Amino acid sequence: MGLLDGKTALVTGATRGIGRAIALKFASEGADIAFTYRSQEEAALTLTAEIEAMGVRVKAYKSDAASFEDAHNVVADAKDTFGHIDILVNNAGITKDGLMMRMDEAAWDAVIGTNLKSAFNFIHACTPIMARQRNGSIINMSSVVGVSGNAGQCNYSASKAGLIGLSKSIAKEMGPRGIRSNCIAPGFIATDMTEALPENLRQEWEKQIPLRRGGQPEDVAKVALFLASDLSSYVTGQVINCCGGMNC
Repeated sequence: MGLLDGKTALVTGATRGIGRAIALKFASEGADIAFTYRSQEEAALTLTAEIEAMGVRVKAYKSDAASFEDAHNVVADAKDTFGHIDILVNNAGITKDGLMMRMDEAAWDAVIGTNLKSAFNFIHACTPIMARQRNGSIINMSSVVGVSGNAGQCNYSASKAGLIGLSKSIAKEMGPRGIRSNCIAPGFIATDMTEALPENLRQEWEKQIPLRRGGQPEDVAKVALFLASDLSSYVTGQVINCCGGMNC
């Protein structure tokens, strides 16, 4: 018997990294999975097959998370397909790093749109469903840089800080309707984004981590499972740092 038996989870940006790990973890605990992706068709097919092999239902949606219309269409179809949506994980995210003085408007808008506006889009679409159910868990994927900031990432840091404020506000608005809203703030996690960094820079990051290692997507997925399940039934409006002590 799984922690998420009978539940449906919607995970945005799930074809790689943390989102993929969360979708697989939730499926292994009995949840049906709806997930979105933007362009990685082959990865979406592979993930769909892996989830189906676990004996739960799954449906993939190609969509632009930054699009209000796309988000509402995805949520409406997922509700029709699965009957209910119990868990929303806003994981879709991109980086377009650069110093503020050199950053153009397009880089700012793209990151804010994909990382922050997308969460608004999907929360706006899901909360009426969850409110009628009188139950739901919203998990927004922030970052340690959303808590502490980071030079060269003003757009990314702003988007991740915005998710924290959004999560806390939703917790206060929707708590009376049985909906919980929390953030996870991952630190240095082994994903495509961090793998693109030079080796010497990765080593410098690891020296700053009390546990002296980077995290794995599975580490974040375990925290997400806690927040998605009834184990956290009295937890809302919180930011859980999953960073090996980086932000302690």
